[in-house]
Amino acid sequence: MEKPAHDPDAIALEGALWYTVDMKPLLYLETTIPSYLTSKPSRDLIVAGRQQITLDWWHKRRDDFRVFVSQIVLDEAREGDRQAAAARLSAMDALPLLAVNEEVISLTRMLLRKKVLPKKAARDAGHIAVSAVHGMHFLLTWNCTHLANAEIFEPVGAACASEGYRCPIICTPAELLGE
Repeated sequence: MEKPAHDPDAIALEGALWYTVDMKPLLYLETTIPSYLTSKPSRDLIVAGRQQITLDWWHKRRDDFRVFVSQIVLDEAREGDRQAAAARLSAMDALPLLAVNEEVISLTRMLLRKKVLPKKAARDAGHIAVSAVHGMHFLLTWNCTHLANAEIFEPVGAACASEGYRCPIICTPAELLGE
């Protein structure tokens, strides 16, 4: 397995997982995370719970990871209400950007062509592709339809592996709160 091109400080450990010299796992932040982080408190109990879990993760655990976003995330975050978009973008202001390069585009197209994800989930396929191509350990999301969905874990992982990539662990902030 080659060293991720985006990270000159990466080193190989047992099992060919890549960690950085500072030993922090690499995490790709999907758009739902800054959305829950910066949105007005919801009266819907499930949404309110997700907002609180997201805040807890952001303040207690975010620094335990090297967190990245992509242009796909920024484009999605810009949509909708201008003030809400500004808050989402501000939350991600200091996060490094992973390239949406030809490898990412090719993997995205393959995920859609093989119907691993439906065409309407093209951006979600892009999130998976960015995180896989750049060697992320985790893809953090609240999208439990096309991303953090146990029913698609195996086909997504197999599709990434068929192209020579390891699919990251796709999970919600609740799964990365620690002890």
